[in-house]
Amino acid sequence: MSVTAKLTQKDNISMLNLIIIVLVICLVTVGLVFLIDRFLPQKIKPVLIIVFGLLSIFLGYLIYQSINAPIEFNKVREERFSQVIAKLKDIRDSQEAYKTVNGKYAKDFNSLIKFIDTGSYTITQQRDSSFMRFDKTYQIELQKDTIIIDTLGFIKVRDSLFKDDLSYKTMMDVPYAQEDQKFEMKADIIDKQGYKAPVFEAKVKKDIILYDQPKDLLARENAHQSVEEVNGTEIKVGSLTDVSSNGNWPPIYDRKIN
Repeated sequence: MSVTAKLTQKDNISMLNLIIIVLVICLVTVGLVFLIDRFLPQKIKPVLIIVFGLLSIFLGYLIYQSINAPIEFNKVREERFSQVIAKLKDIRDSQEAYKTVNGKYAKDFNSLIKFIDTGSYTITQQRDSSFMRFDKTYQIELQKDTIIIDTLGFIKVRDSLFKDDLSYKTMMDVPYAQEDQKFEMKADIIDKQGYKAPVFEAKVKKDIILYDQPKDLLARENAHQSVEEVNGTEIKVGSLTDVSSNGNWPPIYDRKIN
């Protein structure tokens, strides 16, 4: 199921709940009006009817807002998270290319962008071969097997990853954020059972992406612990403690949004 389909399903359920609540309010209002008309003095009936009518409208509005606010929040969240994750994927692809050529990850965006502008992959081909070598022990020539690596050419990193798209030059900018805020990115070398492994991490806090959303809904978002959601307070890719270039978003964000 795509992100859009998932969101639509949630919206349909919420709208059904809203319709049921509105119908209940209407029935309660009609009941109150009936009781007022039946049992209260004629003089105060018009006033009470107006008061109860206005109160019902106000309560209906509050209920509508309480249901509609999460729907709108979900729409904003899905749209913004999709854009942020798309950029984090570009950062990951660029870092993987940097590591392939340099044996480690870039520590900052300036180095990464410069590499995309000027870096190249070496295209190689491996082939089996053999040669004869004189063995002094046995005083005879013995065949030795080897692998020969031929360089076939070079391909620019930019052409491989982005072609004519210049979006990589602004990959550090967080979509929808205020004040030109950037992704936080670090790279390091960690020890994993005696093996020196290069690692990197790029991340941004959800508060930065959803800065203009209701605080109560944002607090619930930051507390998410579900396989269907982006858990925690940040959206990130990579890790500074594990050898991983995975993101912390669910697989639904890796599928094409229709």
